[in-house]
Amino acid sequence: MDLHAEIKGSGRPIILIHGSGTDLREWVFIVPYLQKTCRVIAYDMRGSGKSPSPAGPMDHVKDLQMVMDDLHLTKAIIVGHSRGGQVACDFALADPSRIDKLILISPNLTGYTYSSEYENWLSKIVSAKNNIPLVTDLILQGKHHTVVAASRHYAFLKEMVFHYVKKTLTEWKSYEMHWPEPPAILRLKEMKPPTLFIQGTREFEDMYQIKEHYSQIPSIESILIPKADSMTTLTHPEEIAENILAFMQ
Repeated sequence: MDLHAEIKGSGRPIILIHGSGTDLREWVFIVPYLQKTCRVIAYDMRGSGKSPSPAGPMDHVKDLQMVMDDLHLTKAIIVGHSRGGQVACDFALADPSRIDKLILISPNLTGYTYSSEYENWLSKIVSAKNNIPLVTDLILQGKHHTVVAASRHYAFLKEMVFHYVKKTLTEWKSYEMHWPEPPAILRLKEMKPPTLFIQGTREFEDMYQIKEHYSQIPSIESILIPKADSMTTLTHPEEIAENILAFMQ
């Protein structure tokens, strides 16, 4: 396996997939709770953290399969945040037999069409081109970072985002991503694994529209965390860990 991964603890296997712009370090405050009873596997997605940058089109779903295969895991609990949640969802639809339980934290959704507000935010980021500090700042100015921006974890998040932006702008050879077809947005009613959906109350409106789509999953529980944005993994780690452990039982 060419992806960087860290494994701690023993017990039921649980795989943590980080969100856009970060790396496996975003789970640093959650892992200590989980590793007491679980074998916790966190990995850097391709193009992030210590994993190699893409030389061609990326397939994050196949990468997750590779992680499980290389660790000889026939089944695991999968936790995904943001884009990591999108990966987890698509993988669960593609191969539900390998998912024990599915936990999605403010996930993206394959096939969803984003609003003009969201697209305008992305356009500002793209227009900054190769200005790494400016791109970093524009990402962090997103509506889904308002709570973490006022927290003691802001500097840590900014360091992760800066590292990600620098890597994408100086190392990536391709920005293309392959996702399974048909897109997940059309298949959520087919989802088989029990699913937990966690979300904060201060995010882009698109994320609440996405939540409505995920509500089609037959066996889903939803938890809303007050006064939290997308980065609950940093600002509310104990609460996230407690909900994960409770759902596992």
